[in-house]
Amino acid sequence: MRAVWLAVLIGAGAAMPSVAQEFHPPRVRPAEDRGTRVGLFGFGVRGGVDLADPQMVFGFTLDAGNLFSPRFRIRPSGEIGVFNGVNSYIGSLEALYRLTGDEQAVTPYAGAGFSIVGHESCGADPDCPDVWANVVVGFELHYRSTFNWLLEYHGMAGFRHNRLYAGLTTRRGN
Repeated sequence: MRAVWLAVLIGAGAAMPSVAQEFHPPRVRPAEDRGTRVGLFGFGVRGGVDLADPQMVFGFTLDAGNLFSPRFRIRPSGEIGVFNGVNSYIGSLEALYRLTGDEQAVTPYAGAGFSIVGHESCGADPDCPDVWANVVVGFELHYRSTFNWLLEYHGMAGFRHNRLYAGLTTRRGN
């Protein structure tokens, strides 16, 4: 008798569709592309010249996130100035506004920020380290799906230091 009831229950269970198989998960909407997002979204390397003290300048940049909009970006950077005089060391934090979207062939941008500046024998100089205000103007040229060329001008320390850079930077979102 138990075998008959067991066969009836198994047969009834097999005949009824399973509830778990009918579940359809809700659609996933893409995240809004607004608001502040902080993280490492890209990096770049660059080289150039300081026109005030004809000195070679080499550095790196990080794409550290958005402020309020995907076009308003946070960019920390570091660089070293070598040859022709005292070596200089700079750490900067800038906010850049990109005038077009990332999908364009040319992406111009402008921004501002500040730098903490030091040099060799900084401990013996009472004015070292120093803080400079920066103005940045530049553009990225599409190179490959993952990289852009970078051409940039920095006016630093009340335009007493004018730096020109060229380099490569990663493309966000590809």
